[in-house]
Amino acid sequence: MIWDCRGAMVLFPYLLEGLARTRSLKKMKNCHEDVARKTAEALEKEAKKNELVLSSSSGIVMSDKSNNFSSVCSKRGQKGINQDCLIIWEEFGCQEDMIFCGIFDGHGQWGHHVSKRVKESMPASLLCNWQETLTLASLNLDFEMEMDRNLHRFDIWKQSFLKTYAAIDQELKHSSKMDSYRSGATASTIVKQGEHLIVANVGDSRAVLASISEDGSLVPLQLTVDFKPNIPQEAERITRSNGRVFCLHDEPGTYRVWMPNGKTPGLAISRAFGDYCVKDFGLISVPAVSQRHITSRDQFVILATDGVWDVISNEEAVQIVSSTPDRKKAAKRLVGCATLAWKSKKRGIAMDDISAICLFFHASSSQHANLMISQN
Repeated sequence: MIWDCRGAMVLFPYLLEGLARTRSLKKMKNCHEDVARKTAEALEKEAKKNELVLSSSSGIVMSDKSNNFSSVCSKRGQKGINQDCLIIWEEFGCQEDMIFCGIFDGHGQWGHHVSKRVKESMPASLLCNWQETLTLASLNLDFEMEMDRNLHRFDIWKQSFLKTYAAIDQELKHSSKMDSYRSGATASTIVKQGEHLIVANVGDSRAVLASISEDGSLVPLQLTVDFKPNIPQEAERITRSNGRVFCLHDEPGTYRVWMPNGKTPGLAISRAFGDYCVKDFGLISVPAVSQRHITSRDQFVILATDGVWDVISNEEAVQIVSSTPDRKKAAKRLVGCATLAWKSKKRGIAMDDISAICLFFHASSSQHANLMISQN
């Protein structure tokens, strides 16, 4: 069964609130879980058919129903197959004011399979959990003031992200199609709902916001934490779980997570999907979730893997994107600059995969009126 946008909108959440009045909470929850799952899958299928979803290595996404404009690019490094992947879903869940962006970085022998699975599972799973959480919350809560509604909105998204990340990690653990015991993936995801930005992050990909300061200059604001094992609270959790954190002699400054015996895997991040060999020793897949209210000063956000941030600073990235005359080429130019930086700053080291999403918040005069997706 496929719902159109108008039919899907009814589920957000008016029909469900009506049903809640006549059913018990338990029955409503079981009923809605099934409805939400089918609805989310149907909406994603429709979005792909209508070219509102982009998950290729390069391109742009824009919609005539919002001011959002997205530019994406991914480049394979020198370590084999590209383990980075990304996805953008405009009009997320058939909501005109919403967009979902996600960027994923695999590692290990099966890393490209893990990152691809996370990318494929994340949007529909998040949408399903958001519907469920929204409905259950509406049964018990009544918010009158705008401030309460804003707090309520973030709490619903936070719980939805936490449920989604946990479910996907369990899905990977029990998958018979890939071995994620010593392979995994990071995930940095964004939902923009109107003027609200919700960010969830696991690993060391990074989201950086470009905003105009009081003096008129464009400045970066890092929205995520690079979850490295030497961050005090991360190291404390790992050591408390009998894991170990240390650098190898030939990698000074690069802290890694090790099993108690000091052997595999030597993971350079403290949060990730997969990597079950160290899940009992402090590695977690719990995302840090935060929000920001977007103002007229906020111009765009960059979502990129560590292949960018290992060689490009936040300030440099914002300058590169803002100085690109054609927004369609913003992500491609950032990836190109990072490629050159690897050659000059990391001589003798194999270049990592490099991927970036540039999400612009305000329409430019050159944007067309109709939705368009084109490949570079």
